[in-house]
Amino acid sequence: MKRFRIIIGCAVSCIALSCSDFLEPYPSAIRDEDYVLEASTTMQGLIDQCYEYMSRNYNNNEGAYLDCATDNAVRTSRTDVISRIAVGVALPGNDPFETYWDRDYKGIYNVNLFLQNENGRNVRYMLDEHFDELLRNRLWGEAYALRAWFYWDLLQKFGGRGTDGQLLGVPIILEPMKIWDMQPDEIRDIEIKRASYEDCVKQIVADCDSAYKYLPLAHRDFLVENSLDLRVLGSRCYGRLDGITTVAVKALVYLTWASPRFNPEGDMSRWQKAAEYAKEVIDFKINVDGAVNNGFSVNKAVNFLNPNDPSIIYASRYNNNNEDMERMFYPGGMQGNGSMGATQELVDAFGMADGYPLGQSPNYTYDPDNPYENRDPRFYSVIFYNGRTIKTGASGDKTYTFENYVGGKDEAERSSKNSLTNYHIKKFVYSGLNWSESNVAKMPHSKFFIRWAHIVLAFAEAANQVGGPNASIDGLSAKEAIGYLRSRPTYDGEPGFTDDPYLDEISLAGKDAFNEFLKNERRIETCFEGTWFFDIRRWSTTLGDLNKPVHKPVITMNSDGVTYTYDYSTVIETRSFKSAYLPIPYKEMLNIDGLVQNEGWESWQ
Repeated sequence: MKRFRIIIGCAVSCIALSCSDFLEPYPSAIRDEDYVLEASTTMQGLIDQCYEYMSRNYNNNEGAYLDCATDNAVRTSRTDVISRIAVGVALPGNDPFETYWDRDYKGIYNVNLFLQNENGRNVRYMLDEHFDELLRNRLWGEAYALRAWFYWDLLQKFGGRGTDGQLLGVPIILEPMKIWDMQPDEIRDIEIKRASYEDCVKQIVADCDSAYKYLPLAHRDFLVENSLDLRVLGSRCYGRLDGITTVAVKALVYLTWASPRFNPEGDMSRWQKAAEYAKEVIDFKINVDGAVNNGFSVNKAVNFLNPNDPSIIYASRYNNNNEDMERMFYPGGMQGNGSMGATQELVDAFGMADGYPLGQSPNYTYDPDNPYENRDPRFYSVIFYNGRTIKTGASGDKTYTFENYVGGKDEAERSSKNSLTNYHIKKFVYSGLNWSESNVAKMPHSKFFIRWAHIVLAFAEAANQVGGPNASIDGLSAKEAIGYLRSRPTYDGEPGFTDDPYLDEISLAGKDAFNEFLKNERRIETCFEGTWFFDIRRWSTTLGDLNKPVHKPVITMNSDGVTYTYDYSTVIETRSFKSAYLPIPYKEMLNIDGLVQNEGWESWQ
């Protein structure tokens, strides 16, 4: 018989946490479970370790690399697991997503141990009764929020239509399971099945609601009435889950559940819920986070190098003095690895300087031989292209010009450390970093899991589905919401669209046209954040929607040494997905009796 192996490690046998300002020491391997359940530091460590499981940057297969399995980007390494997924040659023993299945269920185990028999509420954390109660409630709320977080991650990655034809989620486990700790003669059969997609949604929403009852609305000092309570509440807890984050999670869960692939019946109430929850978060950002000096403003640019950027709703801990994104995105000529590059399809998604799509502007003519002139201002803060010159070094006294033409130093064929697409990526990088300087300036990097733009996009999409572009939901329309993003300064601080006639025009073209417009806005806004992979799947109804070729430009310098000729016909990769869903990890299919695989992955069972 197969045996159940969803959890592959015990919380008390994990390595100690790295130093931080808010995480307590995690129980070491010499402590048994009884000690964990009785000691305040180790009980709190169960919760704290969950945050350590979360990514801290975009340089992994659930971050920027995941865009390389979409029409946004291409991985430079042809043997990389994401590349193999994208072209349909992935093998069961080389599944890049298996690690996230294990990680999430480890986090769920921690939480379940904390919640079981109210273990987390039966420990004294602080001598002062008042502070002890505040901390106890906060941790209790975090436990429910973390379980919702991990189940949402599992559902987004592994939820899908099974080979039995049913829309399925993942196994819902609400007790700490210790199969890994049993001796061979103790092993017994355990029946475990994937819950329905709907039941997983209900579990996530229920956990979010339970968390909200105990958590502060947000970890902000100005929301704490008694200054003495800042010992356990307020900004010292920034980076931990809070009440408004659980509302944001519900908005994202309902948005996906409302989308065509997961909503074949067209249940409009799901869109309504997504819009309402997103609007609640929008109101919080504007009216609460925006009510203090230097707080959130719809008119502020996003700064991905600021781990406390006001647009954040929930973000990871940060890696200080970090160079990962620069190494990943810069070409070999800048001492980077050129690990991935943007496709021509993504570049073409950015329109013209007046906000119109390519070829539709009444004010600018798109010239395919001068393609980067008069483009959407957001383009320049996201993509490095042929002829682009940037200032580098801490003082900005050095320059680098990208040469992606045939024979240029940054051309795809010139070096294995250059992007294959003849585009390199600017988003997330600190241009002041220059490894040739004696003192290399580096900046913090973190992952903005949920930020203002994500929620605005969710609201706009859901509100448009409910009532069209101009219908109001709780005082805001889809058109007005997306206007926040288009008028906002770019990542480089350059002005957005202060006058936006195209937004006015497309908002009068009807729900369907506006929906396609919103999809493109989402693509521009979220590229390389690891979300586009799931977006194009939740929208798709056939594999043909996903299996499309992606292109690169071949750029030739003309004889004048100044101008170039661009050929856009070269296919760099052809996507070949056999399923719209990710596979349930093969090792789990082998070890769990009755576990249903997702359709398209019949050979992985």
